[in-house]
Amino acid sequence: MPLTVAIIGAGPLGRWLALSAARAGYRVLLEDVMPGNLHHAREEIRQQLNAETLPAVTFAAAIEDAVREADLAVDCVPDELESKLEILWLLDRMAPPRTIFATPTTRLAIDDLAQCVYRPDKVIAIAAEPQSLACGQTGPLRLRAAKATSAETVEIVERFWTSLGFVTSVDGRE
Repeated sequence: MPLTVAIIGAGPLGRWLALSAARAGYRVLLEDVMPGNLHHAREEIRQQLNAETLPAVTFAAAIEDAVREADLAVDCVPDELESKLEILWLLDRMAPPRTIFATPTTRLAIDDLAQCVYRPDKVIAIAAEPQSLACGQTGPLRLRAAKATSAETVEIVERFWTSLGFVTSVDGRE
């Protein structure tokens, strides 16, 4: 059964990720708190996806609607401590226990972020600049696991990014 992927943030990275994941066969839930961003994303995605693939993307105006059924949640919020802490706090309280949290960050320590949730074994960092991902630059992608990140979490996240065309590597637990 394919993963259901919640993408939080419909800016350039969120839109690219939603398109890529839908094309790879995932069910995608795209959320943004800004109605204009969500509307722009909806129009862009409709233009780029054919009628068969479009139903694979659902647009949500609230985080709880996006993560309710998610197996994997990827936040596309700014790489700032306050933003990451807030989104992880919300995801931790609203997503089902099985949901994995993948957060793009090049500046923040994943161990520190993982300690702020009730399920640190389900937290992993994507060590890439959002701009390079949003431009669709596939290739090497480094994942950073926290000390508490489970092997199953690493495996699922590696499989997801590999299916999008990336060659992944995993840094040892920090």
